[in-house]
Amino acid sequence: MKLIPITVAGTLVAFALTAHAEDMPGMKMDDMQGMQMQAATQQAPAANAEGTIKAIDATKHTVTIAHGAVAALQWPPMTMGFAATEEQLAGLAVGDRVKFSFRMEGSKATLVSISK
Repeated sequence: MKLIPITVAGTLVAFALTAHAEDMPGMKMDDMQGMQMQAATQQAPAANAEGTIKAIDATKHTVTIAHGAVAALQWPPMTMGFAATEEQLAGLAVGDRVKFSFRMEGSKATLVSISK
């Protein structure tokens, strides 16, 4: 018997929220879509780090680096893989000390630049 009043109350709340959303002055759906598109096209800022190359996989275009803390992302020192281009991997070897910058794209880290 308690299910009916709960269902009715939930439905009323849903209608009230829908009505409130429709009354938002100055906010058009086109504006919202534009903001979403703009956010999607903006790239995350690059973070800088230094570390030592632990592995290179030329077929998967990845490099594994043991790096120090990354203050910009509040990360402690760790070892992780980075996506890299063939050109970025050229001339690198396991054991090299490198300075690099990277971007996080979702949960994937991609090198922007790398140098010995």
